[in-house]
Amino acid sequence: MTTLRFAERLRDLTGNVDVVLSDIWGVVHNGLESFPDACAALHTFRAQGGTVVLITNAPRPADSVQRQLRKLNVPDDCYDAIVSSGDLTRNFVAERPGQAMHLIGPDRDSSIHRGLDVKLVPLMDSDYIVCSGLFDDETETAEDYRDMMQQALSKKLTMVCANPDIIVERGDRLIYCAGAVSELYREMGGEVIFYGKPHRPIYDRAMALAKAKRGKDTELSRVLAIGDSVRTDLAGAHGYGIDLLFVTRGIHAGDFDGVEQMNAAEVKELFGHPPKALMRELKW
Repeated sequence: MTTLRFAERLRDLTGNVDVVLSDIWGVVHNGLESFPDACAALHTFRAQGGTVVLITNAPRPADSVQRQLRKLNVPDDCYDAIVSSGDLTRNFVAERPGQAMHLIGPDRDSSIHRGLDVKLVPLMDSDYIVCSGLFDDETETAEDYRDMMQQALSKKLTMVCANPDIIVERGDRLIYCAGAVSELYREMGGEVIFYGKPHRPIYDRAMALAKAKRGKDTELSRVLAIGDSVRTDLAGAHGYGIDLLFVTRGIHAGDFDGVEQMNAAEVKELFGHPPKALMRELKW
């Protein structure tokens, strides 16, 4: 590939695609409002026989994610299923009945353990940590957690990261996520289990949901991922062996101001492994 250009329409890329694995935050909404053109594009792909699985690093179960989507006016009929890093984290907790967990994250993420046999305890009394986010993502950064991470390290606690994203957009601002705290802990020498993109388990789950919908396996060559993050969406799709449509309106928007196409050197510097195509915002 010598250059990477912007595609205008999703329909130009889906002639040989049966399954779309679409990111949510940054592609379908920005945390405050939905993107009607993106919702319409996914709806139309489904109407023409395709299957859409929304794949998200949200640290909440799929039913909780769906409730949020409805509040943001994302129609149910633009997707077939949702798989979240919160689902996978709940499975981890459920497989350890009676153990003591310390949760790092806001109260809104309590669904990650609700109804499970788990004891919520202070950090130094815990068997493991689940990090779903920052306690106050409006004001805090990962550095505010360094002393806490040092305490966890002294006890050799395993941390489960329920959202590997470092940052996401909220309206016109960027906020830190659980991935920022978890990466700090890993860099300090702590053990971290990451659930969500770019790690394989969330893609395996998404493809299992697609199979349940379609009644058969889908060749990876006929799967297209859509996302806005180099670190999670692009790396995850490449690692899983599927193409990615990279939407530039999200967290990397500043890298594409005034850019109409990218030469080979620019592609390598930003992406490493190039996506199938670029699109400023998802449209049919």
